[in-house]
Amino acid sequence: ASSSHRCHSFPFSQSLSLSFWLCHTLILRTRRSPKFTQAQPQKNKIKIVFSLLNPKNNFSPRNLVTTTVKMRFSFTAAALSALVGYSAAHTLTVDLHVNGKTTGDGDGRGVGGSGAKKYIRSPPNNNPVKDLSSPDIACNVNGGKPLPDFVPVAAGDDITVEWYHNNPGDSTIAESHKGPVLTYIAPYTEGPGTGPIWTKIGQNGYANGKWAVDNLIANKGVSEPVKIPASLKAGKYLIRQEIIAHHESDTTYDVNPARGAQFYPSCIQIEVTGTGSEVPPQNFDFQTGYTYADPGIHFNLYSGDATTYKIPGPEVWTGGAGAGSGSGSGSGSGSGSGSGSGSGSGTPPVPSSTTRPVPNSGSGSGSGSGSGSGSGSGTPPVPSSTTRPVPNSGSGSGSGSG
Repeated sequence: ASSSHRCHSFPFSQSLSLSFWLCHTLILRTRRSPKFTQAQPQKNKIKIVFSLLNPKNNFSPRNLVTTTVKMRFSFTAAALSALVGYSAAHTLTVDLHVNGKTTGDGDGRGVGGSGAKKYIRSPPNNNPVKDLSSPDIACNVNGGKPLPDFVPVAAGDDITVEWYHNNPGDSTIAESHKGPVLTYIAPYTEGPGTGPIWTKIGQNGYANGKWAVDNLIANKGVSEPVKIPASLKAGKYLIRQEIIAHHESDTTYDVNPARGAQFYPSCIQIEVTGTGSEVPPQNFDFQTGYTYADPGIHFNLYSGDATTYKIPGPEVWTGGAGAGSGSGSGSGSGSGSGSGSGSGSGTPPVPSSTTRPVPNSGSGSGSGSGSGSGSGSGTPPVPSSTTRPVPNSGSGSGSGSG
């Protein structure tokens, strides 16, 4: 029989690869002994055991059992620790705050109990999304499962999102998972949020020596405020906030599926009130808009320059200017000259009184001359009298120039 077969039948040899290696080593040592013969395989096994019992080998059955159990326990503990650490490093959303006030845990998994609101399309666990071609990149797993509740939000309100490992009271996310936090909005859909429907309304990357995730952890899982545009039209919407963790994005998922940027998207159902008339103008599609070549996705956290980091996706939309006002003014001027002569009867100046004047009677003659110039703008002044005056009667002649 081969040494491999003998080690599979050797006590504890299957407990751990190290003990398997130990068995092979002992068999090779024993084979070199002149007492070893292929004709006596059973005795050879006994010789191996006695080799372990030999004080010179510093082994005993008790030592072998103790060592193997310790090794097996250490391996199991390390494996469990790694798995727990892997899970605890991740995160998901459990609450939406409006103007700094909680609206109650809205986790779609129902962790808040039977009476809790359900407005967050929560995934079944806190694992990240890494495949950019997957529909899960939009609203995560379960993103296409609508929920019964909507958070009322007025246009112009500030919103923040609360993140935990799994449940309220947990820590937020592993400190190693540094990266930006981005917020998008889209018209409400019962689907998974795929397609060109998203508009970015907020983002925080790297500033003042800290990543947005650092600030998220420092603020006990509550993200930085994002304003719902005041000009936004009333109606139902989806809010999508995501964390992009860059601790393994020195390579990309399409090159090494075990690594790559980790995305934690979460979609929240809201209903906006207000008198605005604007609809979100952008048409961003995560499955085509996010690419592995994007420097905001393929980024080396350890050797890259964080100060020049460019957050992926479109620019932030903050809404229109709203109501507007305007004013205007104008002026004009003119001048002219002329001459002429004539005779006849004239009408006296328009009186300022609204009372009908009594006519004078008589006759007379006269002459006169004059000249003048002027400038002005607008409409001539309205006479102060609203009653047509009665002309004076008489006759006369005159000439003038002007």
